[in-house]
Amino acid sequence: MSQHKEVKLITTHQMLAMKERGEKISMLTAYDYSMAQILDGAGVDVLLVGDSASNVMAGHETTLPITLDQMIYHAQSVVRAVKRAFVVVDMPFGSYQGNSSEALRSAIRIMKESGGHGIKLEGGAEIKDSITRILTAGIPVMGHLGLTPQSIYKFGTYSVRAKEEAEAQKLLEDARLLQEIGCFGLVLEKIPAALAKQVAEELTIPVIGIGAGPDVDGQVLVVHDLLGITKEFKPRFLRRYAELHDVMTEAVQHYVADVKSREFPSKEEGY
Repeated sequence: MSQHKEVKLITTHQMLAMKERGEKISMLTAYDYSMAQILDGAGVDVLLVGDSASNVMAGHETTLPITLDQMIYHAQSVVRAVKRAFVVVDMPFGSYQGNSSEALRSAIRIMKESGGHGIKLEGGAEIKDSITRILTAGIPVMGHLGLTPQSIYKFGTYSVRAKEEAEAQKLLEDARLLQEIGCFGLVLEKIPAALAKQVAEELTIPVIGIGAGPDVDGQVLVVHDLLGITKEFKPRFLRRYAELHDVMTEAVQHYVADVKSREFPSKEEGY
């Protein structure tokens, strides 16, 4: 009888256990079936269906234009591919701010229609009611503090957050609050490494960083950045593990040349 390797589904409980035993959590964005299949097969723990799809998939300058319907479509595609990873879906701008009933409706739609395992919201005390309402429906919620891209017009810049004492203090208070009300994890984006370390040490829930230094419980990157499909985006926190932009360009140029020169298809490639 063939031995099937047991595929252990990652859960919020397991992420907590990973933090407790000091095992770092790997997280990447995914927006479509084929890519999600590769990432899941390669052993990524958490797949984030990020509203960054607005940038890398749709070509918008900010994350603001992407709709709830579009996020659900991307999430459905990712969930169909996944056998092991925990799938977190970003709630898009306008689907939860300022109205907890609206937030609950949006979250329920994401969970029912996509089959995702949890959702992520940006912000602290100001969205407490929305998070609490969603949690009462039994939906796992991940927080997101620091640079919150949906608030880009408030910040006016994508630079590092919480460098000043007052903002750092608010971030700490927000992190404690998110844990207290029941979030299962937290993303910290572009904040000083020392502050991120302090948050990760103080909280019992997993803290995932992006541009938040090495002393958090895990890391997340946008997959298109990590693979070098995007060329323009070069923040300090990004490590490129491949240069797929060049590989893909070369492959396509080769194809074009073969078609033009009648090299492709050959007799063997026909019926």
